[in-house]
Amino acid sequence: MPIIKPISDLRNKSNEISKLARNSNEPIFITKNGEGDLVVMSMAYYSKLQLKLELLSRLSAAQKQIAQGDKGKTLKQVMVEIRAAINGG
Repeated sequence: MPIIKPISDLRNKSNEISKLARNSNEPIFITKNGEGDLVVMSMAYYSKLQLKLELLSRLSAAQKQIAQGDKGKTLKQVMVEIRAAINGG
């Protein structure tokens, strides 16, 4: 269920809104004159969204490569590269 608060709460109850954002771990929709105006979220939630966007971007790039005929790497090739990176060489 979305959390919706009026902009006056943002002004008058900023500490409460901040605590709500951190504890709910979801965005808070701020309305102005009954219309949606802003979204407030904790830094942790924002960081989580950024990681999701990065993952989706990488998956999209991989899908495009596959569509263009790129076969990618085998698991064996990937594991060799990971071991080399871990062992420094």
